[in-house]
Amino acid sequence: MKVYRNTPRRVLPAASHQPMLWAALSFGAGILMGSYFWRPATWWISATAFFAGAAFYFFRRRRPLAYGLGLAALVFAGALAIQMREPEESGVESIAQFADGAEVRVTGHVTREGEIQTTSGGDVRQVLDLETEEIDNAPVVAGVRVSLRAQDSNSPHTLFRYGQSIRLPAKLYFPHNYRNPGGFDFCAYMADHGIAVSGSAKMESVQVLPGFSGSRIERWRTRIHRSVIEKIHMLWPAREAGLIDAMVIGEDAFLERATRTDFQKSGTYHVLVVSGMNVGILAFSLLWLLRRLRVNDMAASGLTIFLCLAYAFLTDVGAPIWRATLMLVLYLGARAFYRHGSILNALGAAAFALLVLDPKALLSASFQLTFLCVLLIASAATPLLERLSQPYLRGLRNFGAISYDWVLPPKVAQFRLELRMLAKPLSRLLGKTTSMILLPGGARLVLSGFELLFVSALMQIGLALPMAYYFHRVTSLGLVANLLVIPLTDILMPAAILALGLGYLSSTLAAAPAWVASVAVRMIASSVQWFGGLRAADMRLATPTLLTVLCGLTALALAMVLARHGSRLVAIAGIGLLAASAFYIILVPVRPDIRKGALEFTAIDVGQGDSLLVISPTGRTLLIDAGGLPFWGHPDFDIGENVVAPYLWSRG
Repeated sequence: MKVYRNTPRRVLPAASHQPMLWAALSFGAGILMGSYFWRPATWWISATAFFAGAAFYFFRRRRPLAYGLGLAALVFAGALAIQMREPEESGVESIAQFADGAEVRVTGHVTREGEIQTTSGGDVRQVLDLETEEIDNAPVVAGVRVSLRAQDSNSPHTLFRYGQSIRLPAKLYFPHNYRNPGGFDFCAYMADHGIAVSGSAKMESVQVLPGFSGSRIERWRTRIHRSVIEKIHMLWPAREAGLIDAMVIGEDAFLERATRTDFQKSGTYHVLVVSGMNVGILAFSLLWLLRRLRVNDMAASGLTIFLCLAYAFLTDVGAPIWRATLMLVLYLGARAFYRHGSILNALGAAAFALLVLDPKALLSASFQLTFLCVLLIASAATPLLERLSQPYLRGLRNFGAISYDWVLPPKVAQFRLELRMLAKPLSRLLGKTTSMILLPGGARLVLSGFELLFVSALMQIGLALPMAYYFHRVTSLGLVANLLVIPLTDILMPAAILALGLGYLSSTLAAAPAWVASVAVRMIASSVQWFGGLRAADMRLATPTLLTVLCGLTALALAMVLARHGSRLVAIAGIGLLAASAFYIILVPVRPDIRKGALEFTAIDVGQGDSLLVISPTGRTLLIDAGGLPFWGHPDFDIGENVVAPYLWSRG
């Protein structure tokens, strides 16, 4: 008889085991402080040096005091970092004289290639980023985002690639901001990407020059990226291929606007873009496969890290996937060297490294949402599931071994005993072997479903505040939609990647996994379209007040702290408090910012056309017109959604 030793209860790491998390939080607090309170650099340098010196002095005498002083030093270092950050160089000064809308002759090389798209009007379009070399024979170095158009969609068109030198007549314009409170800072977005001006030109007027300019590595990456996209469109029909492009490789050029809107309304937009979830699915699939192949942990972790880095490099969708990949590398690296793999410490190390490299990233919604998602799972969901469902899931191992009951907690042993009692009558119908497999399998499926439901619900209530603040919306059906879409994405990702790999060898070999991926993507699209079409799916919210934001952040912090360090009842109460704050944000309307007793006329900047907000002395409101297409005419830009609505939400 096999004897099982008593398995020690899994202990959650103490706060001192996550020094990098506290370092990242302190550095981030300093960045926020430096963003709103400007002081001379010498103040921050002096404060950082003083607290760092004090921490070093007390390190041997009073460790807790030294630890706190070190975190204070990081706060002031964060304030210094954000205020000393130099703005991105985009060449605005050198190109200013040419950005008046008149046609100029631009010579430069492609730094980012876009896909050829067919617009709703039947035009052909390709968006390129260029680094100019000459404009009208004058040497000018600046970043330009140019939109190339052609009217005949039936004839073949040249696809301009990374590194090509080209010359074209173009009309250049400075990026335009709409001067309304709450509006998107498009100029800052372009500057962060190194773009000084935008431009438009006719596709047939572009002249390709001999030579190559740029990075050979980037040229190699773009060729592989394009090859993968071409293979996707060979293996799947156009509509399915567009979704697989976005979900697997991060290319969203072939997505329809209605599809994007459905994913946003249903609360599943995170599935549509390559993000940390894709890295997690890929890593899990690789580790599962390598363990089945009897590969040792060190080699499996190393190979998983290498392939995930290659995937992040290939997709090149920016900071979100590199953040997730960095956290994965740190987590698997710690496990490979037989240390306790703390996801919170890995999260803190990744966040700290990224903030040191780019302090301004903390102020972006993308960074905050990514950080908050992982923080919620690691600090709230995982500790609670360790007390609720994980003991029972571990108790389903070695189900037929009675001796294993002796080393389990009494409640888990009782659970195994009751399942065996149910297996006896079932064995008369299905046989003993089948019943002993079916019952624990069904129990495992129910418990796993509970965990998915719990994590999805926690994400919905935990992200209610940032979603309302940044995007003015909350998805009431996101919980149910994610329960369907996330498992399908878990199937889609490995099946699509396997089909792509086999597709380079043989279309016949790729047929089976391509069919699996096709079924999964069709089910995802149908589910999202159905949920997105419901009126109750998408709720629009005004900007929360400062007091609401502070209360929401307090509830969020309490929920995470109590989940890790409180009893089960206290931890659940903390989650209840977080849920209450989320429902308050959703259900209690913000008081409109209106002057009572005054007749107010507000001209909203819509660039072209008129939009007037009229508020009567009694508080009645009237919106007259909502502008038209912007002068640069982007087909996916909605003046009402992107310009007028943010101002109205900012007024409550």
